[in-house]
Amino acid sequence: MVKTRVLVVDDDPNLSRLTGMILENSGEYEVLTENDSMCALSAARRFKPQIMLFDVDMPNKDGGELAREAKNDPQLCKVPVLFLTGLVSKAEAGHQELECGGQSFLAKPVLPEVLLSSVRKMTASLHAA
Repeated sequence: MVKTRVLVVDDDPNLSRLTGMILENSGEYEVLTENDSMCALSAARRFKPQIMLFDVDMPNKDGGELAREAKNDPQLCKVPVLFLTGLVSKAEAGHQELECGGQSFLAKPVLPEVLLSSVRKMTASLHAA
């Protein structure tokens, strides 16, 4: 089985490691985690992810800046992004993905089943394209 490559960028090493473990333990994903937003896009160019998960609120470059830069990068412009954010509570988000301006967001800490469901949905849309 070919695994989908996912890049997880979060300045909190514990959260990025947990997110990576949830995805890898499903057996469906190969994950690279990056905790320094300044190194995220160079890591993405090397790893060649099919999906990228960006924390919204990070020092130096936030997830929105990374997404904009990725959209202007010929190697990364078609890679879909899912945002993870602690700026929206789970009570506000419920147990589902939120969408704003065409971008998908998950409230942190994300439930494993919600994370997997959202990433699987993105993976399915990759294969449908």
